[in-house]
Amino acid sequence: MTTTGNFEGTNILYIAHDDPTIADRFGLTIDELHARIDEIKHTLYARRTHRIHPALDDKIITSWNGLTLASLAEAGRVLARSDYQFIAERCGEFLLEHLITPEGRVLRTYKDGVAKLNGYLEDYAYVIDGMIELYQTTFDEKWFDVAVKLANNALAHFTAPDSGFYDTSDDHEQLITRPRELTDNATPSGNNMLATQLLRLHAYTGDARYRQAAQNILKQLVNALREYPQAFGQALIAIDLWVHGIDEVAIITGTDADPLLAVLTSAYRPRVVIASKADGERSNIPLLQDRPARDGRATAYVCRQFVCQLPVTTPDELKEQL
Repeated sequence: MTTTGNFEGTNILYIAHDDPTIADRFGLTIDELHARIDEIKHTLYARRTHRIHPALDDKIITSWNGLTLASLAEAGRVLARSDYQFIAERCGEFLLEHLITPEGRVLRTYKDGVAKLNGYLEDYAYVIDGMIELYQTTFDEKWFDVAVKLANNALAHFTAPDSGFYDTSDDHEQLITRPRELTDNATPSGNNMLATQLLRLHAYTGDARYRQAAQNILKQLVNALREYPQAFGQALIAIDLWVHGIDEVAIITGTDADPLLAVLTSAYRPRVVIASKADGERSNIPLLQDRPARDGRATAYVCRQFVCQLPVTTPDELKEQL
């Protein structure tokens, strides 16, 4: 305690030394010190309950959950962490049940059982990212279908006439001007995250609309990227995919696909998308269609814009093609 305080004129309690030093100073054992501290904490908490509690911001924001979903799903896949995957699937189910309408429109916030407000472009873009990552971890096509539906609604309701996308939809509340953020800050801009996801969806589907829309976003940033690259982190990720292309890997499962899938997670492969299904199973994903397993064995097809190398069945062959 000091007369001037240690924070804005007041004294904020803190522990200045380690436990042995404090115990020695007061002639206590470590156990006695911990018992005294627990007693002090109870006293402080009892006094604190008589003050007004700080406000709690406990609303759920869709875009932030999309970012978290993508991180957990990817971590579950790469680190073989079933707990991460479980939480990611719970997050995906929550978004699907409460914040995504059956028509594929996104709502912005959820609190106390109520979802409301039209979603912004970043809500769509971040959730698409999360759904693609969740599909690549589980290979449950419902997550891929959600990503496609959201992307199609983003194209329908956010596209600007001079290329790129607005941050608000065409049925949003009327504003003086529709905002359009292009720089990436603490979180990516909706435009640049959507460009990234549209390029990935193009790799899965071959739908030229997705690549063209992504290209329209990125072309308008060329000069700004040269001058201020630090302001366009997500845009540069999208540029990397656009320039270098994406490896489209289809895994048709037969006997033991795990060694092939392990190749895809054993190294950092940011320019790869993965799809998988059982041999003979129907799929709505174009990348998986008309690709049989060889001799009943798990088979990998490595493609670029749907032009594929010869199918392979061993991890070493897959590594070589990648």
